[in-house]
Amino acid sequence: MKKVAILTYGCQMNVNESAKIKKLLENNSYEVIEDIKNADVVFLNTCTVREGAATQIFGKLGELKNIKEKKDNKMVIGVTGCFAQEQGEELINKFNYIDIVIGNQNIAKLPKAIEDITNSDLKHVIFTNNEDELPPSLEADFENGFSASIAITYGCNNFCTYCIVPYVRGRERSVPMDEIIEETKKFVNKGYKEILLLGQNVNSYGKDLNSGENFAKLLEELNKIEGEFWIRFTSPHPRDFTDDVINVIAKSEKVTKSVHLPLQAGSTRILNLMNRGYTKEEYIALANKIKEKIPGVALTTDIIVGFPYETEEDFLDTLDVVEKVKYDNAFMFMYSKRSGTKAAEMDGQIDDNIKKERLQRLINLQNECSKKNSNIYKGKIVKVLVEGPSKKNKQVLSSRTGTNKVVLFEGNINLKGTFVNVEITETKTWTLYGKLV
Repeated sequence: MKKVAILTYGCQMNVNESAKIKKLLENNSYEVIEDIKNADVVFLNTCTVREGAATQIFGKLGELKNIKEKKDNKMVIGVTGCFAQEQGEELINKFNYIDIVIGNQNIAKLPKAIEDITNSDLKHVIFTNNEDELPPSLEADFENGFSASIAITYGCNNFCTYCIVPYVRGRERSVPMDEIIEETKKFVNKGYKEILLLGQNVNSYGKDLNSGENFAKLLEELNKIEGEFWIRFTSPHPRDFTDDVINVIAKSEKVTKSVHLPLQAGSTRILNLMNRGYTKEEYIALANKIKEKIPGVALTTDIIVGFPYETEEDFLDTLDVVEKVKYDNAFMFMYSKRSGTKAAEMDGQIDDNIKKERLQRLINLQNECSKKNSNIYKGKIVKVLVEGPSKKNKQVLSSRTGTNKVVLFEGNINLKGTFVNVEITETKTWTLYGKLV
């Protein structure tokens, strides 16, 4: 039995696609292992959202080249994912020891690609077409055994000026609702306790379908499925966050009360330059509506600092939104150029030192908000999904609330993958501590 290793870079969509690749190859008599030195085939499932991702991938390719040479070139090296989709044949031109380059839409062709390389005179196999078609449905299993992800849309129509995704993942395509429902039922029957719905913009789900299906109806139907499990989703776009979706989240017992609402910038002027499609005021009004209609909801966000032309006044608008919305958590980044995007060609690029200083001020403010939000949980009993031993302290279990707060407590490892109630006894900025009820 040939051995294959899969290394994953990037977002939850890549994690989902790696799980599909693993299942696909296992079904074709490959043994999936972690040690790249002992593998006959190695795939890098890659990301291309940030420029720095390429450096990481190139470094790993150099390591694989050395391993391949020590094996007398008897190892297949493949690159899949967004970076493969973007680079295509150029990757082979730069690194001629790569055997296979396969884009996001073509992972179903992996077994044939390996066979073509190992059993024919072909030097390279490249599949990077069909980016605007719905990829074939593939089975997946997830290593943790309790959390599964399902892609409900592929691609993006938004063309934010800093983002490369629409160029490498194509236009938005929605998976038919009956397929999503069927896949969810399969995972629940297998014992999975959390279903994560994925898409570049999940709440535009169904716009390309003629069936009247939309994101609110999908959540409603998934909530009807029998069994004890949670439904999460990422990421929605503020512009498409409609009242019917808010109402479904509020009344659905299985949809978690955790909403990731990417802000990106607090200044309307910068939001226009980013092509985000909403103003500062519209965003704040939406956040307030969500908090009003979904009691106890936790809001998280993404924020970019130092976007081209961002002034101190623009940045103060971002701080103002953070103070008003009071996010539970935020993923905060300095803007970095991404080749092939409109923002990379803009004048008015911001000095790195200014970016770093602004980022630190933002982090300090968000830490204060996160700490205050955590304090609310003290003394409360919360339902959590147990994920397993804590990475930092194996003596305690790590779990998450429906609002996506990390909770650590002492308990038996057999509780992994189950729901339990925990009384919160101590709160810190990012972590809650408690005892099993």
